[in-house]
Amino acid sequence: MTLTDERAALPDPLTTVSPAPLLPTFDPGPTDRMRGWLVTGFLTMITAITRFTMLSYPTDAGTPVFDEKHYVPQAYQVLTGGWLEDNPGYGLVVHPPVGKWLIAMGEALFGYNAWGWRFASAVAGTVLVLLIIRIVRRMARSTMIGAAAGVLAICDGLLFVSSRVGLLDVFLALFATAAFGCLVVDRDDVRARMARVAVEHRIGATPYGPRLGVRWWRFGAGVFLGLACATKWSGIYFVLCFTLLSLIFDLTARRGYRVERPVRGVLRRDLGPTAWAMGIVPVAIYLASYWPWFASETGVYRHAVGNQIGTGGLFGFVPDALRSLWYYAASVLRFHEGLTNSAGNHHPWESKPWTWLMGLRPMLYYYADGDRIRGCSGSSCVKAVMLIGTPAIWWLALPMLGWALWCVAVRRDWRYGAVLIGYAAALLPWFLELDRQMYYFYAATLAPFLIMGVALALGDILGPARAPAERRGTGLLACCLYLGLVIANFVWLWPILTALPISTVTWNRELWLPSWR
Repeated sequence: MTLTDERAALPDPLTTVSPAPLLPTFDPGPTDRMRGWLVTGFLTMITAITRFTMLSYPTDAGTPVFDEKHYVPQAYQVLTGGWLEDNPGYGLVVHPPVGKWLIAMGEALFGYNAWGWRFASAVAGTVLVLLIIRIVRRMARSTMIGAAAGVLAICDGLLFVSSRVGLLDVFLALFATAAFGCLVVDRDDVRARMARVAVEHRIGATPYGPRLGVRWWRFGAGVFLGLACATKWSGIYFVLCFTLLSLIFDLTARRGYRVERPVRGVLRRDLGPTAWAMGIVPVAIYLASYWPWFASETGVYRHAVGNQIGTGGLFGFVPDALRSLWYYAASVLRFHEGLTNSAGNHHPWESKPWTWLMGLRPMLYYYADGDRIRGCSGSSCVKAVMLIGTPAIWWLALPMLGWALWCVAVRRDWRYGAVLIGYAAALLPWFLELDRQMYYFYAATLAPFLIMGVALALGDILGPARAPAERRGTGLLACCLYLGLVIANFVWLWPILTALPISTVTWNRELWLPSWR
């Protein structure tokens, strides 16, 4: 071969096209849709049976128990007073109205009785399990792991009891979990849109990547976050954390599809719409929840401007109704700020957030003993409802968190990262003011993310589908044994979750730790 022939055989650097960078393939998720919905429906039916069975039991002689005594009459006053809480006999109404509206709907359907004021909680608790199943199924791309998450959610004592009392926390957990689920679906939707643009070779049309259009799932997340805030103010923590999560999803999508300037792309293409969907929409939903108050003449502090506060000043340009609502909110905040241990406010069952990780300090909702209690095998009987997380789940919180952090740091597993952000939103803000009175029922929003994390870890124990049969079989055996342990633990706790009459000896056997007493 001559020198001229050798030169001719070399590629021309001016005409040779380098191979395109490898772009991620879009995973549409599990393909067994029918089986997925059948499994979801079956587990949801089991959930409903556990939540609605003996729902009207127990009561204090036909009256609400524990903090139901606050929300149940307020809900009935909402129902009979034009959806407005304006009775001075209740003192300061300290929570937004949406949760009490939901309780009131049950009272409207079934009357002012235990079934009526607990019906909405049972519905919310059932739907919450359904959401956990579907979210985990989507994240794990496995109907089996989604089903495992459903079993964990059914058998968690905290979620179980929260679904059977007329309190607000189960509604907050439902709305926060629904918002999280919307963002997980939005992540998949964004990547599907990016994949279409990549197929059309338009990713590099601008250095910031494509505009993604209207994102209804992200809008749905904003709606649910607004409902969370309109149930309890602690919903604001999820607004902040889930806004960050949405932007992280957008950034990783643009980086994954080789957008030239992904950070600037997020700032230019995604930040504004995210602020609208995750900021403006929740505020609008929150304000809309006060429409009966705005429309009233008798609402608490409805006419604070001109009475409690002046008509002029720096914020005189703000409409009087909004200024009055702001004053109302400030009064509520002062009320909460005064509920501190240093001010002498103590409760025998209060707890601090570091105990919530493993459910070390549960909450006694109902207790009755003495000669009037019958139905047990012993000489003296006890009936109790204790809010307690199933230890077989909650005592794995620290290993789950350690594994999740490792998976995020080493494997860059977005699923654990998302779960950790939700977990942090439910837990970490409570460390900011430890002097306040706090209770384990605040951890109701923590439970869904703990369960998601444990379920994802079960998926890792099970192993990938391409693993050898012996590896998968061993993993499946370990997962089944663990789920059997969880079910057995839940059955063991059943008497003190449902106030079944038990002997004093059995009651003491149920209380495993000194901190449970």
